[in-house]
Amino acid sequence: MGKKGKKEMETSKETFDPLPVETKAPATVVLLLNSQEEDVLVKACEAIYTFAEKGNENKVSLFEVGALEPLCKIISHSNNLVRRNAIMALGSMSTNGEVKNALKKLDVIPSLIEKLSNEEDVVVHEFSTLCLASLSVDYVSMAQIFESNGLPPVIQLLSSSDPDVQKNSLEIIFNLVQDYKSRQAVHEFGGMVPLLELLKSDFPVIQQLVLKVLQNLTMDLETRNTFRQEQGFEKLLEILSNQDFSDLHSDVLLIVANCLCNSETIHSLAEDGGLAKVMDFILLPSVPEIHSNAIKCISRSAQSCELLHEHGVEKVLVELLSVENVDVNISTCHAVAAMSLHQASKDTFRDLGGVAKLVESMSSESLHLKEAASAALSNLTHDKNNSMTVFEVGGHTLLIKQLSCSCPKTVANSASTLCNMAEQVKIRRGIWSHGVMEALVEPLKSTDSQILLNSLQCLALLACDSEARVEFQSAGGLPPLVDLLRSHHKDVLARACLAVVGIAIDEFPAVEMYKLGALELLEEINLSVNRRNKFSKLATTALLKSNLSVKYSLTGHLASTDIITHGFYDAGKVGNFAKKKKEKEENEPVNVVEDVHLQKLIKDAKECILPLNDKEQYVTLARLVSDTMGGAVDQEKLHEFPWLLHLSELKSHLQSNVVPIDLIKKAIYGERALLFKCLADQIGLSCTLVRAEYNRAFNEITLFDSPDSPLPRRYIVDLIHQPGTLLALNTPLALQYQSI
Repeated sequence: MGKKGKKEMETSKETFDPLPVETKAPATVVLLLNSQEEDVLVKACEAIYTFAEKGNENKVSLFEVGALEPLCKIISHSNNLVRRNAIMALGSMSTNGEVKNALKKLDVIPSLIEKLSNEEDVVVHEFSTLCLASLSVDYVSMAQIFESNGLPPVIQLLSSSDPDVQKNSLEIIFNLVQDYKSRQAVHEFGGMVPLLELLKSDFPVIQQLVLKVLQNLTMDLETRNTFRQEQGFEKLLEILSNQDFSDLHSDVLLIVANCLCNSETIHSLAEDGGLAKVMDFILLPSVPEIHSNAIKCISRSAQSCELLHEHGVEKVLVELLSVENVDVNISTCHAVAAMSLHQASKDTFRDLGGVAKLVESMSSESLHLKEAASAALSNLTHDKNNSMTVFEVGGHTLLIKQLSCSCPKTVANSASTLCNMAEQVKIRRGIWSHGVMEALVEPLKSTDSQILLNSLQCLALLACDSEARVEFQSAGGLPPLVDLLRSHHKDVLARACLAVVGIAIDEFPAVEMYKLGALELLEEINLSVNRRNKFSKLATTALLKSNLSVKYSLTGHLASTDIITHGFYDAGKVGNFAKKKKEKEENEPVNVVEDVHLQKLIKDAKECILPLNDKEQYVTLARLVSDTMGGAVDQEKLHEFPWLLHLSELKSHLQSNVVPIDLIKKAIYGERALLFKCLADQIGLSCTLVRAEYNRAFNEITLFDSPDSPLPRRYIVDLIHQPGTLLALNTPLALQYQSI
């Protein structure tokens, strides 16, 4: 090969000089992102960044021509300049919502976190944090940043000299600390110190972001302790004392409010003059938001009420209830509610007219204000004088109206307040006269447990009045009350049982609740280890007391205090009750027609028995019952006594299995014991009715053997073999009579 050919060959191996890239088409630039030439990549990324910075439409255009995926790869390029320009382009594009949503699917977060290392320059830090700040608004991305250990490098960047890096890092932290785990992590990784340092920043936006982060962090006890140890309070007080920082005062007060959750902090703040400074913000005219946040500090520090009382806080709060700003009013009501847990403040608020002003707030159109005012009244009315004040200014009428409010907390608070007030008889009747029983029906249908608890408690208390019970039944309150016996909320169930106890005092509502299945539900409750409570058995007893027929059928026992009246019937043991009850209802004219005979028997019993002494009264009554039902029958001839034939004839004649007791002329144990109990109850004698085996029955009485006897003795009354004989309980003769 000649020299000329060799030289031409060598020349052909040399590279071209760099070619300028000139294009106005985004798609063309994006194609260049696939180049292997670093210079091309540098210029392409720079061009994309410049184009993206011109507006959102350009960012979307770049996304639509496929710029995201290659950029996400190039940000990890080995060339520093390529890497920097690529992250600038990606960071700029990420501020667009559509681009941000697409980025979430590209798993770019680990690569972005890598760019936060100390080896990268400040520009890379700025745009990496910008991109992460955009992504961290999303909960899934927020979790990925946390799980990828993104918090430690972000916290380190709080100390960056670049304000944009600081701002972006604060935004990332603010988004992450919405979650409890991230709040703990910021504390554990030493984030408190650099955060407090940034309060000195010359940039208001950075100061405001720091305060918003601290508002979240100081919700946790450990962080609050660290905040105090790092002189956080002192730094906040410096801001509060500087009017040049007035735009920060509202956020600062929210942090102070968070920290006033323990007495140590409160006393420390009082000693440092911080509490007085907070009071200044309440007393002095200022924007409503600052007013409200200062009042929140009072609410949080209410556990140290004595200290607040010394500062005359109650007077200030009462005045603020009249301020024409709903947000200030709401915050004030919360503070009053918190301080009203202490008796001294309860008295002071009343003396200063605060109770009456809270009642006025219940007329507000603001649902939030009514909720806050009702909470304050609920706490205040634990004091009887405050309850009377609410009543005297007509607060009970407003509270009754709020039982139908759309806000669950207002309903619960109103029911609680009415319950507190109803403990006084005078107020109770006033409340009842304004339709509270009807108003309580709807809350009993609620699914909110606090509404149910408070409404049931109120109902149980108001049910002391017979007219209130009638009104409650008339208003349709029994079905929702009985339905609550199905509740699996332990406290709701207990209070429902207590309310049943109160309502079942009257026969009519008791019978209605029985028809609604209350007795079966109570039996289920009492059989359940998990559901039975101290009121469930009382409710069963109360229901049965007004349904003696049911009680006798279920328990086989009527006490001396269970007074048989017209309408009682013996349905036998529980298995026959439903059938006999239906038959009895179908044949109710029968009892009315034949009632004349029973009334004559009662009249005769009174005339011949009441003049006698105690023992002779029982003896004579036993003989009267025996004579009425066929006389004495020897035990050996009992099987010859035609009582069954007689009963069959009566049932055939009446066309019913229900036979009025006064028509029976031949009977043995069960019918005689029932008649004895019925007559004894009507003439004022005391006895029980006890069912024995084979549907037989007997009566127990209690007598003193003599006027000097220290204790009475219990006897079984013989009504059939030797009528009038009193058999001492647990003796052989008594046991024999019971088991025959």
